[in-house]
Amino acid sequence: MMPRIPAPPRSPAARPCHLVPGDQVALVAPSGPVDPARLARGVEILRSWGLRIRSAPHLDGRHPVLDHLAGTDADRAADFQQAWLDPAVAAVLCVRGGYGTQRMVDLLDWDALRAAPPKVLVGFSDATVLHEAVAQRLAIPTLYGPMPASLTFTTDGPTAEHLRRTLFHPGATTVLTGPAAATLVPGRARGVLAGGCAAVLAAERGSSTGRPSFAGTVLLLEDVNEHPYQLDRILTQLIRSGALDGVAGIALGSWEGCGPAARVREVMLDRLAPLGVPVLWELGFGHAPSSLTVPLGVTGTLDADAGTLTLDEPVLPSPPHRAGH
Repeated sequence: MMPRIPAPPRSPAARPCHLVPGDQVALVAPSGPVDPARLARGVEILRSWGLRIRSAPHLDGRHPVLDHLAGTDADRAADFQQAWLDPAVAAVLCVRGGYGTQRMVDLLDWDALRAAPPKVLVGFSDATVLHEAVAQRLAIPTLYGPMPASLTFTTDGPTAEHLRRTLFHPGATTVLTGPAAATLVPGRARGVLAGGCAAVLAAERGSSTGRPSFAGTVLLLEDVNEHPYQLDRILTQLIRSGALDGVAGIALGSWEGCGPAARVREVMLDRLAPLGVPVLWELGFGHAPSSLTVPLGVTGTLDADAGTLTLDEPVLPSPPHRAGH
């Protein structure tokens, strides 16, 4: 097992900046293979925002044996690293989830990535592995949001629009809430936002990129197609591993395909209420038919009574030459 690499200190100036029309973004596929038609529609949306698109060399790749992977581990890692190191690229967008990021993340040269100017990273689901790795090894914020070849991005206007505003006008997306947001455990908590797909976080326990503890964080959790008993097992693994020791608060996202909402709520209440921290039900991010883009690696306040998550400041600052724009 590779040794853990602590997050180096970075100044606020080292954050990636918000995008402007004309910026170039790189599309990578670190996990599963891509649906070409859906990706084409996603690219069309991105171009309508004024972005220039750079597709990774193996974006349409396939593993020679394992058809659940978009190319070999080495190819997928090389695509991500090349995109991150390219000074002309302002953001790296994972085009879809599935599975496979855990297989390629340890092939990345983190010293080289750390030396490069910071990039905006966007993705969710299996991209949770990259969010965690970037948080710990590069110490820069990332965006847990929809991907260009995901069904939600290409079919739900509000989902795409919230990502667009977060990328271009992050000052307009500092207060996050959803129509189904409700109190599971009352209270307020403040901390750095972390988390993502619950099953992936549980699978990361003990790995080189799985942080030992989410102490002090406001933890975001969501998942898809996991039965209530499987969610129980996932949460129990996180609890027993010590990952949730000292967590400040928890914001739950969508649980699409996980069974009746009432049953999922029962599991969440049973497992999370004993932690004694505020828990917000259904903030509106993740695998839902309509979802928010949620920043990770920035400080925010969770208000489980009001149903909101409020950032201390916009996740992506303006560089000096863009100030006021």
